[in-house]
Amino acid sequence: MRDFRFDLAFAPLVLSLAFLAPAGAQEKIAAPLKTIPVKVGAHALKVEVADNDATRSRGLMFRDKMGENDGMLFIFPDLGYHSMWMMNTKIPLSVAFIGQDGKVLNVLDMEPNTQDTHSAAGPARYAIETNKGWFAKKKIKPGDQVTGLPKAGS
Repeated sequence: MRDFRFDLAFAPLVLSLAFLAPAGAQEKIAAPLKTIPVKVGAHALKVEVADNDATRSRGLMFRDKMGENDGMLFIFPDLGYHSMWMMNTKIPLSVAFIGQDGKVLNVLDMEPNTQDTHSAAGPARYAIETNKGWFAKKKIKPGDQVTGLPKAGS
């Protein structure tokens, strides 16, 4: 005869593992986002578009690498002093906050897996994250123009 006490004792463990496995898998797998080309100054960049709460919240979390001229464009629903953080982000990044007019407001470097906030120097409608140092290497500075940005809300 089978001892059901053993089964009952381990049932919570087995059930918790069953629920955790899909959650962990979700961290690794995300639906592909739309990509568009933009130019920052004279430099081309292919960016994934984060234009809703879910994609903006997730950002570049859980990524192991990113192409040299790749990034993520965050489109904010409102003009404001937006901030970024690096929780669950494995790769070092730089962020450029961009105003409604497409001009770079400020560029900041960010370290992986921190909860430090990195904020726009003025009212921003967009932000672009890319590999740490990309903006410095391309000599991008406040006032430089970003072209190819979709209109917010489109």
